[in-house]
Amino acid sequence: MRRDIFQAIADPTRRAILVLIAMQAMTPNAIAEHFDGTRQSISKHLRILSECDLLDQKQEGREIFYELKIDKMKEIDIWLDQFRKIMEERFQQLDQLLYTIKNKEK
Repeated sequence: MRRDIFQAIADPTRRAILVLIAMQAMTPNAIAEHFDGTRQSISKHLRILSECDLLDQKQEGREIFYELKIDKMKEIDIWLDQFRKIMEERFQQLDQLLYTIKNKEK
């Protein structure tokens, strides 16, 4: 079952996990050490992120390492970029308005 990627990253713990593994691949136990929750709750978060295709799993011996799928994160960034552009345009309009007001006061 595929989950909604935006619903998955809405959770602060899952976002924190993504930040952790963006730096380096980590085992579930290594990830769990950074959180107060149980190992089982971290496993659930990892499963949800994997179902959203945000994580890759690599087996090395008996250990499983999770790493971030950069391409999937790029999809999120592309979607967010439309809002970034809108906000930048609004800030530019605000800057222009403030500039106009300031010059009228002189």
